[in-house]
Amino acid sequence: MHMVKTYKSEELREFIRKAQAATYAGGGKFELVPERTGFKELTFNDGDWFYRDSFTGWFKSRGMEVVRFNNEPVWATGYGGGMIDVDKQLTHECFDFLKTVLGVDNKGFDSFRGPEYLQLGNWEYFYHQEGNLEDFWGQETINWQKKPVFRQRIGGGLITH
Repeated sequence: MHMVKTYKSEELREFIRKAQAATYAGGGKFELVPERTGFKELTFNDGDWFYRDSFTGWFKSRGMEVVRFNNEPVWATGYGGGMIDVDKQLTHECFDFLKTVLGVDNKGFDSFRGPEYLQLGNWEYFYHQEGNLEDFWGQETINWQKKPVFRQRIGGGLITH
């Protein structure tokens, strides 16, 4: 008799947080040979769990995060957006700030990005999310000196086979 492994939603949520913290937010290493040509990819695995973040673009980008359990896709998000104006220096600083924000404990806010609000110096981060692990959408905005400089939308949820 073949036993099918299952997981609890708390395990999935915890794995997503660990994977996101270990990859983009944590300065993870890009895959040398990405699955998708022209994309940058970050991966993380822990036991039966595997995570891949695959995106393309710099000033404006599109990407997807996929979580697999026992090699079966179980959760995914798509995201896209970027800098409102192309400014190379500000873009580097903005993305450094974004990585910092994504590493912050959300203190009870069930976020798949950052906290609802965070300010560090002249930088402000805003994130609004509707829904939960099963099905959600959100938008994040980063302001520099009170002016929006970055905006991104995200949406995703569970995959059922």
